[in-house]
Amino acid sequence: MEISVSSLARGIDTVWVLLCAALVFFMEGGFAALEAGFIRSKNSLNIIMKVFADCTIGMLGYWAIGFGIMYGLDKAGLFGTNGIFLTGDFGHLNLRIPLYAYWIFQAAFAVAVATAVIYPVAGHWIWNPDGWLAKMGMMDFAGSAAVHSVGGWASLAAVLVLGPRKGKYNKDQYDN
Repeated sequence: MEISVSSLARGIDTVWVLLCAALVFFMEGGFAALEAGFIRSKNSLNIIMKVFADCTIGMLGYWAIGFGIMYGLDKAGLFGTNGIFLTGDFGHLNLRIPLYAYWIFQAAFAVAVATAVIYPVAGHWIWNPDGWLAKMGMMDFAGSAAVHSVGGWASLAAVLVLGPRKGKYNKDQYDN
């Protein structure tokens, strides 16, 4: 049995992408530990369950609509309009790995950003060949725009809406 170079390369590429997806997904455990370190110990289980819910709901949401929004075909450059539940043709992506391997890699990032709709729209603009920023020639190194800035801007928006915790920064707290 002879294995062609292209099928060997495809297999190695697939294993590499799945390994990277696992590493990204393991960050969720780090996020759980980080967030648990910022709260009272009695609330640690709540944080663990929040991270668990982020993972399960985030993966399901990205499978149901997120991947289609991010990588579906598009006429206006704003968001994909096909590919719901990973159905449809994604040939325009020219993947060298199986679609499901690519999906799990992208889903790990979608869970890290914790949005099933906002992150895919930004990712579509930058990474989908039909996206308006991609058509303008935007290059995104290691997800710095699509992943990190979307997470950062979403966090800033949440902080601005929620504000500081009541009673946390009272003036009399610092008077001794």
